[in-house]
Amino acid sequence: MMVRKASKLLGIAAAVSGVLVLSSREVARRYLFPIDEVARRDAPSGFERHALVAADGASVRALELPAGAEQDTIVLFHNNRATIEEESGLARALHERGFGVLLVEYRGYGHSRGTPSEEGLYLDAEAGLHLLSERGVGADRIILFGTSLGTGVAAEMARRGWGGRLVLVTPYTSIPDLVTDAVPFLPASLLVPDHFDTLSKARAIRVPTLVVHGDADEIVPHWMGARLARTLPQGRLHTVPGGRHGDLFGRAGAQILEEVVRFARAR
Repeated sequence: MMVRKASKLLGIAAAVSGVLVLSSREVARRYLFPIDEVARRDAPSGFERHALVAADGASVRALELPAGAEQDTIVLFHNNRATIEEESGLARALHERGFGVLLVEYRGYGHSRGTPSEEGLYLDAEAGLHLLSERGVGADRIILFGTSLGTGVAAEMARRGWGGRLVLVTPYTSIPDLVTDAVPFLPASLLVPDHFDTLSKARAIRVPTLVVHGDADEIVPHWMGARLARTLPQGRLHTVPGGRHGDLFGRAGAQILEEVVRFARAR
């Protein structure tokens, strides 16, 4: 009788633990992809609009400032609290400096459809990159550029061979590392379903990589960007003194753009 009772209690405990883990994973995903807090915006003028279909059928959008005949294209992957319209200023600045720019929006954001997840965002990114590939744009003509959450997407695209260069602005080593940095001893790998583990992929990313990070970043600590830059076979770090997570371009935009342009054109 005691054995049966203990076994039943263990079963109930396991079931409750399972529910708590699943609930925590759902909460973590809503926090990582706060799509209900991101406002839809109208597309800015001067951009070409693209309606894309990811490999799993999700409908996603892209905006483009096309490249000229001899120009490379920068593919921008936005952060988790933005839509592609909010990157239009950066896109225009890069276009003015001689690059084509493609902005890929993630499923569930803005006017794109679907439920975001790590693998889903990878499929969305590849939908945009297929658009360029179908025009005959090779990987050597593409610079992958990610900001914050988008660094995990850009890094995975580089690992898959989609770009010739990689720019990571305020990158994390992984999402579980971010959680553990804020709440030590939490079993983040179990509770967070979307890992975006750039550090574990870093040695497999063989393309030249520029890491841009502020040394006063209050969300993604500077040591994460520095560690990635050291681990990437062709990584280098550009530190913005006093730079926080969301003010790098406001604080040192001209300098960062100059660094990105010089890096993108180096051969």
